[in-house]
Amino acid sequence: MQDMHAALTGRPVISATGLFTPPESITNEELVASFNTFVDCHNAANADAIAAGEAVALNHSSVEFIEKASGIKARHVMSKAAIIDPDTMCPRLPERGNDEISIMAEIGVAAAREALERAGRRPEDVDAVLCAASNMQRAYPAMAIEIQHALGIEGFGFDMNVACSSATFGIQTAADYIRAGNAGSVLVVSPEITSGHLNWRDRDSHFIFGDVATAVLVEDAAIAPAQHWDILGTRLKTVFSNNIRNNFGFLNRAAPETQGTADKLFVQEGRKVFKEVVPMVAQMIVDEAARLGIDPASLRRLWLHQANTGMNRLIAHRVLGHEASEDESPTVLDTYGNTSSAGSIIAFHKHNEELAAGDTGLICSFGAGYSAGTVFVRKVG
Repeated sequence: MQDMHAALTGRPVISATGLFTPPESITNEELVASFNTFVDCHNAANADAIAAGEAVALNHSSVEFIEKASGIKARHVMSKAAIIDPDTMCPRLPERGNDEISIMAEIGVAAAREALERAGRRPEDVDAVLCAASNMQRAYPAMAIEIQHALGIEGFGFDMNVACSSATFGIQTAADYIRAGNAGSVLVVSPEITSGHLNWRDRDSHFIFGDVATAVLVEDAAIAPAQHWDILGTRLKTVFSNNIRNNFGFLNRAAPETQGTADKLFVQEGRKVFKEVVPMVAQMIVDEAARLGIDPASLRRLWLHQANTGMNRLIAHRVLGHEASEDESPTVLDTYGNTSSAGSIIAFHKHNEELAAGDTGLICSFGAGYSAGTVFVRKVG
């Protein structure tokens, strides 16, 4: 362990965060125009089968449908032209050689560098890197180890995948290393290229996801910068459900006849997810607040998972006891879309500077698994 860690307290804090946003963005209008062109071509090509009742006609999407269903107005992506090309409708990212940095590591490094810079930290000050994301680019070597190598960090790294809750699960894991004295500084990096697992030809979900990368620097209070966020408590929860699923994996080659089926991309039963996850997460937050001796109504800000504005509105209402304002529960979903594990971290990154010392808030994520994670924090300095 490094000299700067000689007098660790075992109290974890968030020292800084970082964010990489792809420069390209797709508006709902652009997305709908592409999707509807695809639908018209599909229906025309299958007109006889549709007329004979042997096939089902596809329906148009609309801006109004998307915004009512989700609250999303745009999303950043790594490969815009291919996604909105009706003949392609998925990202095109050229494969890189093994001697080149992978695209997922590249954007993760960009977010990590910002977090390190904001904390006034050097790579050699960090003990570990956790790559916590919902879709890894490859099985091995671990993305975390590649990010660690690219940054020049000694120590160790590993990948973890808990779908949309990966970042909060990563924060608790990092905090536990701090609590146990096994590390003084840990980077939790969440590169999310979710456009790769989205079925852009599915009307019910083609608008959901966007690409991004975030980083959270979790450190011992003894070495944290003057302004930081004390981690008051963390709690994780999982309940098995098939209502959000992706069956893509290396065993698909063992059943080649199903390699191209829709379940190898993101699929969900949205109504069931809404009905089951909202009460589960709200109760989890209230219970954890009680354990920590925090009045939920006193929370200054909620940085919630950015998947659906309706879900966030109901969860915030159950926690705070009233309809939350944009100030109390800020939204980035409208411009970023659902970025899986990164959503709550984007909200925290963009909406915490103006809070006062002593203000208490909650970072919370939830999604496939089901999985949910809470991180209660209090501003210092």
